[in-house]
Order: sequence, then structure tokens, then C-alpha cells
Amino acid sequence: MALTVVSMVSARLDQAGQWQALPLGSVGLVLLASGFKAHRVLMVYLNLRIAGPAWRGAFVGLLGLTLALIAGGYLVARWMG
Repeated sequence: MALTVVSMVSARLDQAGQWQALPLGSVGLVLLASGFKAHRVLMVYLNLRIAGPAWRGAFVGLLGLTLALIAGGYLVARWMG
């Protein structure tokens, strides 16, 4: 729950109530917290900690790819805007 609060608190509004882009450090913190939460879900709720290394590697790899795509999308949007 604390990691969810970290994600929520890092959102920013300007004085007019418009959303602003997060600073790069905040984005890194949100992605790190989200990655940790997703990893815990995979290992505990899907019980991948007892699965074979191929299954664990596949799911953790997909998680890493998803986080990389999100980070890349953020960086492209920041660079273009």
C-alpha cells in the first residue's frame, strides 16, 4: 500500500489544475515502485517462485519489457513536447 501511495503522491498539478509532466527522478521512482509491486505479484500470487526458471524468466522479462516501453514512451513524449 505504501508503494501505491508513492505513485499517487508523485502526480503533480499546476496552479490552474492542469496536469504537468513528472520530473525524470519521479518517473524513475514510480517505475521502480511499479516494477517491484508487479514482481511481488508474479512471485507471490502467481507463485512463480516455485516455477521453473524458464517461466520466471519469461514473466520477469515481459515485466522488464513493459517497464522499458513505458519509460521509452515517457522519454519520447518529453523530448517531443
